[in-house]
Amino acid sequence: MDINTSRLKEHCDLLCRTTRPAESSELEDARQYVIRELEASGWEVERHPFQAQDSLLTTFSGQNLIARHPGLSAPEKPQFCIGAHLDTRPETPGADDNTSAVATLLELGRLLPLFQDSDWKWGIELVAFDLEENGMLGGAEHAQFHRGQQTDLRGMVSLEMLGYCDPTPGSQTLPRELVGLYPDTGDFIAVVGNQNSTALIEAFQAGLQKVTGLPVEALQVPENGEMLQATRLSDHSPFWDAGYPALMITDTSFLRNPHYHQPTDTVDTLDFEFLTKVAQGSLEAAKQILHSGY
Repeated sequence: MDINTSRLKEHCDLLCRTTRPAESSELEDARQYVIRELEASGWEVERHPFQAQDSLLTTFSGQNLIARHPGLSAPEKPQFCIGAHLDTRPETPGADDNTSAVATLLELGRLLPLFQDSDWKWGIELVAFDLEENGMLGGAEHAQFHRGQQTDLRGMVSLEMLGYCDPTPGSQTLPRELVGLYPDTGDFIAVVGNQNSTALIEAFQAGLQKVTGLPVEALQVPENGEMLQATRLSDHSPFWDAGYPALMITDTSFLRNPHYHQPTDTVDTLDFEFLTKVAQGSLEAAKQILHSGY
């Protein structure tokens, strides 16, 4: 019961046939695809519509998809959230950003119910976020939803660009503050958390490290990452701001991938061997966290 590379590729091929910008019919088609796939794996998917303003005060309508499984989402238990944004910029099919992560989310949705155990300490929800490309608006909506519901949410993980790998020395750039502290070869997956996420960082890093041949690097930023803005560029950052432990799992985005927000961010640029390893490590981490907490 391992991650299926062919399924990852099929999801990416189907979702990357078009771009999926905010409020588009193509994005709605993608939502319907995600709903069908999750429901086929036994999840119950709720559409959560919302409106939010970006930094220019433009109002957008969005929909987060919140999936809960009868065997995995016991409301009386502490809760854990894993999500990935489904939208893309208008100019790109977004194979890495963020279809690679959505495909991983769907594989987690397929496999996690096969491991369900009544002794698991925590419940889980899977979320396909909307309007990430407009300023993490879907993540902000969901963080405030949990805050309003007073959910016992113990942690959140944002899957953000998981499929680009370049083993060429010098392929990895770094913020100047991190030069010399991390590799300059773009073949690792990064676990990024804030000051409140120490135990979650350690737990997810340990799960990823179970996968042979997957280099893993962890970064813990002070406070909520304000001094290193690149660490805030996904749906985890609103959860940081709301006081929840949260992580971004990422191939480091534009610090490695030259196709970021370009028409060339296509499926043929993805490394599916690397993506499979990342997805497998994410599965191992999620299983361990749900079983034992952290």
